[in-house]
Amino acid sequence: MAEAPRLDSLAFAGLYLLLFAVALFIRLLPLDVTGGMLPMPDLMLCLTMAWVLRRPAHLPAPLIGLAYLAEDLLTLRPPGLWALMVLAGTEFLRRRQAVAREINLALEWALVAGVMLVMVLANRTVLAIVMVPQPPLDLSLLGLGLTVFFYPPVVLVLHFVLRIRKPAPGELDELGRKL
Repeated sequence: MAEAPRLDSLAFAGLYLLLFAVALFIRLLPLDVTGGMLPMPDLMLCLTMAWVLRRPAHLPAPLIGLAYLAEDLLTLRPPGLWALMVLAGTEFLRRRQAVAREINLALEWALVAGVMLVMVLANRTVLAIVMVPQPPLDLSLLGLGLTVFFYPPVVLVLHFVLRIRKPAPGELDELGRKL
């Protein structure tokens, strides 16, 4: 039997959407903070993956898919392709949340980096198949490298500022259900 969404899950979903909207707004501003030398890291991708590994119930798949679909539409990328890649990557990580609970940050970082690499390569492959112009491979890999580099700081912000932590083994929620 399905339960009604709990208030804290709705609050965390609202917080995620607010952070996503602010990050998207900043990304759409006509400011060049890197001087044209480096691509901007995708901090929201880092936040999404770290959040899914810590508290997967807070971010349901439709919420992630709709947020990234809106980003695709607003940034004029092919609609739904990157959203599909992010959704596939986060669902892969969601299924491994129990394993990720037991590993340290370095192994989690390697797991997330591998998933991000597969997402970027799959995205580029699909774009190449349908012959859509895309940025050079080295620029895409540099952006991926910067995104992976910023994953640990995003995890620290998630842990210490937003207070979203990995559940301890055997931890129960307020209703007595195992997390």
